[in-house]
Amino acid sequence: MTTENDAPAARDMVAGLEKGLLVIAAFDQERSRLSIAEVAERTGLTRAAARRYLITLTHLGYMRHENKLFALTPMVLRLGQSYLHSARLPRIVQPLLYRLAYALGEAASAGVLDHDQLVCVAAVSAGQLVSVTLQPGTRVPAYCTANGRVLLAHLPQPQIDAFLERAQPERITEHTIVSKERLALEIARARAQGYALVDQELELGLRTIAVPLKNFRGDVVAAMNISVHAGRMPREEMVERCLPALIKMQVELNALL
Repeated sequence: MTTENDAPAARDMVAGLEKGLLVIAAFDQERSRLSIAEVAERTGLTRAAARRYLITLTHLGYMRHENKLFALTPMVLRLGQSYLHSARLPRIVQPLLYRLAYALGEAASAGVLDHDQLVCVAAVSAGQLVSVTLQPGTRVPAYCTANGRVLLAHLPQPQIDAFLERAQPERITEHTIVSKERLALEIARARAQGYALVDQELELGLRTIAVPLKNFRGDVVAAMNISVHAGRMPREEMVERCLPALIKMQVELNALL
């Protein structure tokens, strides 16, 4: 993650590329079709600039427009596929996720932190589709997910403090922890015990347990989890049955990363 201390100089930045990516990022699940004015509002661009970027992206095939509304095209998936096909982490993790998921008969996934969100980079359902969020490329809040909480727990303490200061937890389900004091305790618990168990905080019925993955230098670079439907497996059974399998796979992956 880039910090203020290692940010590149302005003369080394390509402003047009930065703004073009902002335009693409303005579209999400809630607003899949946007007008020029809405894109301008979401990106901070002028309407004239937003129009130029939208026209350019349409010409390149990344956008389509109809009735003055713009939407992303499947070509945008090439950007994500470039990461999944070229990055070392997903390629190494995916085969072991298959082994883990099919050994337990449950869904498994791996994710990384992107600012305050968790991004899924690899996933295997093993016939158990417990959540649509367990798909490569999906982004969810880090504070209410097991993978996210494990990754937050292994940040340097000043970064954890900064996260808690700027976080605005929302009650996604009746189980979501929204108290920053409780959230701080759960992050500390995950660090102390080496795993996190999150019970229906992101989705009702979704219960997840996760462990961190480290590279050869000992840096935490990702997290890996097992997800089950809450009605099929109690919390205690998750710890007894899933955690040993996770730890076994964690040891193998740490040697490879």
